[in-house]
Amino acid sequence: MNIPKTEKKRVVVIGGGFAGISLAKRLKDLDVQLVLIDKQNYHTFQPLLYQVSTSGLEPDSIAYPLRKVLKKLNNFYFRWATVTHVDPKKQIVFTTKGSLSYDYLVMATGTKTNYFGNADIEKYAMPMKNIPQALNIRSLMLQNFEKADDCTDSEERKALLNFCIIGAGPTGVELAGAFAELKNNVFPKDYRHLNMAEMQIHLYEGGGRVLPPMSSKASDKALRFLQKLGVNVHLNTIVQDYDGETLTLNNKETIATKNCIWTAGVTGAAIEGFGNDALVDRVNRYKVNEFNQVEGYTNIFAIGDIALMQTKEYPKGHPQVAQPAIQQGELLAKNLRGLFKGNKMKPFNYYDKGTMATVGRNKAVVDLKKAKFGGFLAWYIWMFVHLMALVGFRNRVIVFFNWMYNYINFDKAARLIVRPFTPKE
Repeated sequence: MNIPKTEKKRVVVIGGGFAGISLAKRLKDLDVQLVLIDKQNYHTFQPLLYQVSTSGLEPDSIAYPLRKVLKKLNNFYFRWATVTHVDPKKQIVFTTKGSLSYDYLVMATGTKTNYFGNADIEKYAMPMKNIPQALNIRSLMLQNFEKADDCTDSEERKALLNFCIIGAGPTGVELAGAFAELKNNVFPKDYRHLNMAEMQIHLYEGGGRVLPPMSSKASDKALRFLQKLGVNVHLNTIVQDYDGETLTLNNKETIATKNCIWTAGVTGAAIEGFGNDALVDRVNRYKVNEFNQVEGYTNIFAIGDIALMQTKEYPKGHPQVAQPAIQQGELLAKNLRGLFKGNKMKPFNYYDKGTMATVGRNKAVVDLKKAKFGGFLAWYIWMFVHLMALVGFRNRVIVFFNWMYNYINFDKAARLIVRPFTPKE
């Protein structure tokens, strides 16, 4: 890599998600050479990906250039590359753009979609972990509506208008709610010759309730919201297979659909090169101590979704959401500053600010330590928190005005097939 040689300590950060930029921003003015490597040149605000896929927002409103995020840092370098593996003994990172040595390495690679070994679902279902995938879902949805509007075969038309979402966590619930709002408020105006009753939204969950990470009160309320919107919720139902046209359930029931979206799980986006003790195979996350040091290494850290820190309160690791990632990045920045001064590092203690999910217009649920509630107030809080969490003033303004336009006009303006999607054969 074309990175200048230096006498300073070199800190290499892999990943520009919540954890990576939280760390990097707080290393400003530290006398080190900081190198950030990411396979995208932008940070994605993943909690709003579902709005891109359902035409509520354009992709540039939830993305922000990494170079711009970190432009005020001294002695900072960004490289747009994919890391292939790491050699911890030689302290070298290998990428598609060359190799680079490091003094300190921070893994902030996040997660990737977990298909639990189902090859057919991996091949034919639509994932939603990044902006290109969200745009694929948007294009496929609109393409299938265009086909349905011109289709004379009733069975084929129903398959084109069946939307099946697998996994009723926050992403699945929010996606199902967004599709329902399109069905109820937007598509009847766009496709006036289609019978909107033929558009069916199915949400499948292997467990006994929606939003499993949240409280039972939030789950019950979210279920009622979904049902009121017209979503068909299937609990205790496992999707066993999907061949691009037919969804097969564990009870052998089948449903014809051309729209299958997988939101059922994630696994760590680990990088090869570390010892067996460092990686927890079952979840593909790096095992770290209370200082976020990877097991067996003193100069390699992991933060965010890729890190598995087992504590008494969180024996399976912290939730794979934004707040633990941000807080671990902030603390590691302080610890690195202290480390270079010869000070002891401080252990990580997660401050849970609560969990929330939106189901649709005026419908959301919020779990706080001292309060659990849903409805309009929860929806307002959800909007405010997500708006303030966006990176960049421009993005906040664009998203705010989009939301206001959508709310006043019962509309979603980004219904564009900019890049047609071709399903796999």
